[in-house]
Amino acid sequence: MRKLTSAILLSTCLILPVFADEQKPINPILKMATTTSTQDSGLLNELLPAFQKKTGYEVQVTAVGTGKALKLGENGDVDVVLVHARADEDKFVEAGFGDKRYSVMYNDFIFVGPAEDPAKVQDTKTTADALKQIAETKSPFVSRGDDSGTHKMEKKLWEKAGVKPEGEWYREAGQGMGEVLQMSGELKAYTLTDRGTWLATMDKSPLKIVLEGDKTLMNPYGIIAVSQKRYPDVNHAGAQALIEWLVSVEGQKAIGDYKINGQALFTPSADAAEAKPANEPVKTN
Repeated sequence: MRKLTSAILLSTCLILPVFADEQKPINPILKMATTTSTQDSGLLNELLPAFQKKTGYEVQVTAVGTGKALKLGENGDVDVVLVHARADEDKFVEAGFGDKRYSVMYNDFIFVGPAEDPAKVQDTKTTADALKQIAETKSPFVSRGDDSGTHKMEKKLWEKAGVKPEGEWYREAGQGMGEVLQMSGELKAYTLTDRGTWLATMDKSPLKIVLEGDKTLMNPYGIIAVSQKRYPDVNHAGAQALIEWLVSVEGQKAIGDYKINGQALFTPSADAAEAKPANEPVKTN
């Protein structure tokens, strides 16, 4: 009987979840809508296991364009959104769909294109001049075309350049960033990409960076808990736990430490007032 009891205890220990806080969350399932860039860059695979181990939450990720991610939040289909389109994020909060936007990190957008650079984009100094060159030479350009944060930025840049992109040279893919980079490589086309996804995929691409560093290409990311007042059934405690971890010293360090080929993909940007010591417990219920 003693041996049987020991065996039962051992097997029980093996199946118990392992996380720092001993009390398991009341609702451990956390639904997050985020952009394809956070997934394609590999960042989520780096961050979420640490958060889940610390808190006991299981994060279920839906990776889509920012527009679709915010729509999932508006419909109450997810608990939290992590996106990158500041104007739309502010509207989301102002309309009462989300509680508050927290700055998490940023990187920048870049233009990539074929090595031969038929539009001579490398000779330009601004995004406006680059896009005018691409349009004038009718060089192939692949757009996300999916209402993502990248697509929203691209449309703003075309508008600022005074160019309406249309014709056979301009293709809307309706796909995520990884797929668009692959398509652009096959077509020897230009495209706009976030730097994080590019660094994660550049070794497999024939494309190269043709324009970077323009101040108009900044790409900030924010996280917002879906409003519990509007949707009482959302996992608000889980959303806040994830937010608090991401803006904590521990979470911000994990973001800054994530590198590929020695290059950081994202720069942490949580406000100092929002950051918490890494050893401070994260609320789980």
